[in-house]
Amino acid sequence: MPLVGDLAEMQELSCVGKTSAELNINMPEGKVFKHAGWVVSKPIFVDGVETPYAVRGKYDLLMEHPDGTFGIVDCKFQANPSDKSKFYAVQLEAYAFALENPAKDAPIKVSTAGLLVWAPVKVRGNSAGNFGLELSCNWFPTERSPELIASRLSDFIKMISGPVPEAKSNCDQCKYNEKRLEILKEK
Repeated sequence: MPLVGDLAEMQELSCVGKTSAELNINMPEGKVFKHAGWVVSKPIFVDGVETPYAVRGKYDLLMEHPDGTFGIVDCKFQANPSDKSKFYAVQLEAYAFALENPAKDAPIKVSTAGLLVWAPVKVRGNSAGNFGLELSCNWFPTERSPELIASRLSDFIKMISGPVPEAKSNCDQCKYNEKRLEILKEK
């Protein structure tokens, strides 16, 4: 596994069992109790019709809040602690959708989501001992928006389920796809 994967795994494991106050004072109150959980949703409905599609993914951390709701935490390791929560909002909302509409298990209510971003501050230690890396820990919340994921999923499913556009004569990839579809129809 590349270094980034190793660092991410160390980051996530170090959070399990900790309270939000131990990680970052800006996080909503709660305790991290689950790491690297796979989620699979029930089939997605579009315009009232069940589709064969579902959301599947793996979240980094799940925390439980005192009110019995849950929070999804996506861990990041960045050179600078910049807010990329808008970029990851759809991904986090997809995890929330799957947790609230699971194919198996009981649904859980997700009330919060956000990014826990670690960024290097400085190196500590010396050649006579161990070196260490001092990190900052930053919290960037995302706004819950079930409408966002519903809209994105609907648009995406309509696009992939809809008619294939007519191939242009100068497009080799289009010709390949068209021929492939012809072969599949013959079987």
